[in-house]
Amino acid sequence: MKYIVQLAAAILLFSVPPVQAVEMLPGLWEFSSDDIEVDGMQMPGVAEMVEQMKSLSGDQRKMMEDMLAAQGVELGSGGIRMCLSEAQVKSRKLPFQDEHGCTQEITEQTDSLWKFSFKCPDATGQGETRLISEREVTSVIESDYRVGNQQGSSRMQSHGKWLSEDCGTLKPKE
Repeated sequence: MKYIVQLAAAILLFSVPPVQAVEMLPGLWEFSSDDIEVDGMQMPGVAEMVEQMKSLSGDQRKMMEDMLAAQGVELGSGGIRMCLSEAQVKSRKLPFQDEHGCTQEITEQTDSLWKFSFKCPDATGQGETRLISEREVTSVIESDYRVGNQQGSSRMQSHGKWLSEDCGTLKPKE
């Protein structure tokens, strides 16, 4: 579950495109995915994971919510939510860059497509983000990961939509 949350967060973190004709709006974004594969096996989508979280005991749910909040994300009604500040959108500084030992490289960019690769101590991969409008993006990320002595691969397609200028209590991860 932790790796799936990290993978979903990676999609959020890689979805702030570089200079483009249309820029993403700052504020509250929600990302969902019903197409998640880990080691060739179809996994529950983000919406299903959100529903599973509702069935946890109060203490378990709070522990998961606190873990997500520490990563700058929260569960929404249909996916994972993240607040992007105006400074993040304008500077193109991705919150991912603060993760210890992680690097990223943009390998191709056009007005509406951004391809990238990344390398972290426990995962490497590549992906692409398509900017549909200032309020909508789609992403695909493929990665190879290592958790302890186990290695595997994953693929996730996601859809992001802008919800509001106001992020409520959720703060941007800076």
